Formats: sequence, structure tokens, C-alpha cells
Amino acid sequence: MNQIPGTDLKVFPITLGTMTYGSPVAFDDAVKLTQYAVSRGVNLIDTANMYEGYNRYAGSAGGVAEEIVGRAVRGLPRGSVAVATKVGMKVGPAPEDEGTSPAAIRKQLDRSLARLGMDCIDLYYLHRPDESVPLADILGALSDAQRAGKIRYYGVSNYSAEQLAALLRAADAAHLPRPVACQPPLSYLKQEALAALLPLCAAEDIAVIPYQIYQGGLLTGKYRRGAAAPAGSRADEKPEWMMRMDDALFDRIESFAAAAQAHGKSMAQYAIRWTLEQPAVVSAIVGVKNEKQVDDAVAALA
Repeated sequence: MNQIPGTDLKVFPITLGTMTYGSPVAFDDAVKLTQYAVSRGVNLIDTANMYEGYNRYAGSAGGVAEEIVGRAVRGLPRGSVAVATKVGMKVGPAPEDEGTSPAAIRKQLDRSLARLGMDCIDLYYLHRPDESVPLADILGALSDAQRAGKIRYYGVSNYSAEQLAALLRAADAAHLPRPVACQPPLSYLKQEALAALLPLCAAEDIAVIPYQIYQGGLLTGKYRRGAAAPAGSRADEKPEWMMRMDDALFDRIESFAAAAQAHGKSMAQYAIRWTLEQPAVVSAIVGVKNEKQVDDAVAALA
């Protein structure tokens, strides 16, 4: 278990991602899959108010993954599993259905709590920067939520180093709580966060819990140079979410595959190990579709 600095949260090195919950992972299957992951030691579940699987489109209502997570953790001893969710992406037509204004945070937080069936969320992320709202207002709304007992801690996702630094300065100036976690995209194929964001997090004792560590499955070995995308893969079902799969990309993928083989790991397992070796990373978010993928991810830690 790894400690999130400044909190009492100790997390397993693998966090369960839920972006595919709803589609292609159906409701009941996702509930069982979540419970299976918990049985294998996973104790942090990452979701968002917008997640509803591949059915998602800009502005759709979301909420499906939160309902699934709520069903899955119902009955578990409080404190045995931590739940993280997010606010900020567009989930409806009203002004407070998008962004991180105080009104949006209040409305979306209450909706998330209701869907999760919880009275308090362990880790509440700002899903994206919102430069239309003063940082002091965002921080004030989060502080209010903490004082009301609706969230324990908060973090940021998709923030640049500059945006996170500005948030830290604003929190310190207002004597308000700082974020305890940062969730950037990070993989062997997408390393921009290593330049400035992760060093900042390491210097400021902010836990990094990255997503997209498999880069849409590109680092799992399922895609081959010159071959069609496998049926049921993300490139097959949601190609607009993928990187451009050209020869330069496959050169990097094949180099990664060789390194994984040299270390006696599958590509997916090596992707987890590579991620966990980066500065300030305490846990890596892994999205799964079946129990075997959970087992393979846990085996990466051996």
C-alpha cells in the first residue's frame, strides 16, 4: 500500500478505472468486476460524473459508472474501499452542468453522492481546468464541501504544471486546503507530464494517480503493425479516442514490447511497472473488461 501524502488514505498500487462501465462492460458485469477487483486487493475506485462507457457523447448525462460503483461497494465496510469521482465535464444543458463554478460543484457533488449512495466522497477531482471561474471561488466551494462532510479530500485532473502551481498559490494565499492528488494522462507513449508536472507534484507532496497508462490498449500487445484492429478493441469500437497508428508509433510500441520481454513481463504488466516507477506516482489507474485483466494487472506487482 502507498500513502497519499497529507491524508490517511493508503492505496493499492493499482486503482480500478471505470470509464468503460455501461458500455462495453454492462451494468451487472461491471458490478461483479468491481467486487472481484476489490477481492484482489484493489481499494481505490476511480470514476466520474460523466462516465457512461462508449455511449458517451459531448454533453450526455453520464452517471452510469457512478451508479455501478455505488451498487458494487454497497455493503462493504466503510473505509475498506475509497471512491474517487470528478466534476467539470459537460453532463447536461444547464450552466451548472459543466465546469467547476461553485454552483456546478454543489449540484454535481450532490448528484454524485446520490448515485453512489454515499454521504461522503473520499477523493473529489476537478476533472479539468476551468479558467472562467476564479480559483478562489473554486477553492471556496471545495472547502465548503469538506466542512459539510461531503468530500474528504480533493485533487485535480488534466491540469498542466502551470495550472496546478497557480491553484497551489491560490490555496496558500486563501489559507484553504491544497489538492492531495493529481491525475494526468501518462504512458510510455505519452510522457509530457514527466517534464514539469510530476516534478512539481513530487516537490509539493502531491500524489500522482495517472490514467491512460495503456494508451488505449496500444501498450497491451493487441495491436500489430499492418493488421486490422481486433474486434471489440477500443480502436475498433471508439477509434476517435486513439492515437494515430502509423509506423513511427509502432516503432515505439515494438521497442516497448522488447523491453517488456526482457523483464519477463507482458506488455500490459510492464506498462504498469513503468508507470509506478515515475516520480510521485502512488497508484496507476487500470481499466478492465474482465477478471483475467484484473489478475494480469495484479500479477504485474509480483
